[in-house]
Amino acid sequence: MANFELKPAHVFEQFAKINLIPRPSKHEEKMIEYLKAFGEERGLQTLVDETGNVLIRKPATPGFEDRKTVILQSHMDMVCEKLPEVDIDFTKDPIQTYVDGEWLKAKGTTLGADDGIGCAIELAILDDNTIEHGPLECVFTRDEETGLTGAEGMKAGFMTGDMLINLDSEDEGQIFVSCAGGRNTTATFRFDKEDAPEGYFFMMLSIKGLIGGHSGDDINKKRANAIKLLSRFLYFVQENYGVRLSEFNAGKLHNAIPRDGVVIFAVPSDKKEDVRAAWNIYVTQIEEEYHVTEKNMVFRLESHESAKVLPLETSTRLIQALQAVDNGVFAMCQDEALAWLVETSSNLASVVTTDKEVIVLSSQRSNVMSALDNQAATIKAVYQLAGAEVMQGDGYPAWKMRADSRLTAIAVESYKRLFNKEPQVLGIHAGLECGLFSEKYPNLDMVSFGPTLRGVHSPDERLLIPTVQMVWDHLLDILKNI
Repeated sequence: MANFELKPAHVFEQFAKINLIPRPSKHEEKMIEYLKAFGEERGLQTLVDETGNVLIRKPATPGFEDRKTVILQSHMDMVCEKLPEVDIDFTKDPIQTYVDGEWLKAKGTTLGADDGIGCAIELAILDDNTIEHGPLECVFTRDEETGLTGAEGMKAGFMTGDMLINLDSEDEGQIFVSCAGGRNTTATFRFDKEDAPEGYFFMMLSIKGLIGGHSGDDINKKRANAIKLLSRFLYFVQENYGVRLSEFNAGKLHNAIPRDGVVIFAVPSDKKEDVRAAWNIYVTQIEEEYHVTEKNMVFRLESHESAKVLPLETSTRLIQALQAVDNGVFAMCQDEALAWLVETSSNLASVVTTDKEVIVLSSQRSNVMSALDNQAATIKAVYQLAGAEVMQGDGYPAWKMRADSRLTAIAVESYKRLFNKEPQVLGIHAGLECGLFSEKYPNLDMVSFGPTLRGVHSPDERLLIPTVQMVWDHLLDILKNI
């Protein structure tokens, strides 16, 4: 297939500039400087709040001064994931992109289109004085990906608009009007490592090549979780042969399904061949279980040099907890019209071993806040039974659908007129900043939409190029008709 031309050109020009700027979550300083300079150089009122969110105001075009003020909003940070063999420092190096047919991709890393493409659309509008629109407030929030702390830290009154269009959705033709709330759970197992018992043989177990993906939007797609696969085998070995755990490291981010992991453990020397045989059987079983969704899994079990181990009780309880803890979809939406939507879920996100502790992170989501509380309590109870110290954050709220939304009606009518088909009006099982905005700006009318993305939060992230033009046309038509 021939490569697609990058249109709208000014949007992709802005996206290319953004991808030269390092912007990992919590390290967006250079992006903040860029946005501030961008607004000031064009003579536009530019504000940066104490959290680091940036707001650039653009006056209405002549004849549109009496329109309602519209807020366009996206987040400036990106998830930084890469293939193991890729050498990149996300705090310094640019994202290298290329066109593959109708898709824009990155070379072995996340693309940053989540939500760099939303930022690029806003910047292109700010830079074009031929577009017809009422008063605009272009808002760029920081640190959306690791807790929505930019939106959480924004004080009421920073934005003054009547309607908000969030440009952080991933399926063109879908208009989102509600989202899930979420909360993180961190379990810490503390210990002093000790020498392994005499007569134990050390092994290293690893898994890589899983698809991974977004822990909310992709949680119902039967994708393997590297932590669950590793702990499942460890639990079997523990029950049948005995195990002493030395290290468990897998996953990186609370909002990504873990794609790889490594475990170092020891078993009685006279059981090592039994363990190897069990591993070969296990690999065959897992390949069969995931033969549709996980076609590139790579498994390895090899000998390893001796190392210090966790105390027996800690090792045992940790493996039991990782086996027992909920992961995946817990409940689907009860409303018949939304029966396809995941209501409540949990993602076992990362395990990190240090000299003195193992830290396990998981994230819970639900579109029903009482169900979120229950799911978080269920996860907490598992780790409490295992003797861990458990911490849970306050999380972020769900965004409830507004039945009388004028903005939704305008967006739907515009889409039908432009493309001669009905858009889907949906809720999403993922956290959007709209949930936090709805608490601080209860009268704000909001929708969320964006171009089609796939593989977000993974090195397979890609942007469907033709959908950017569609979103651009749709957005400009909405702005003209509000």
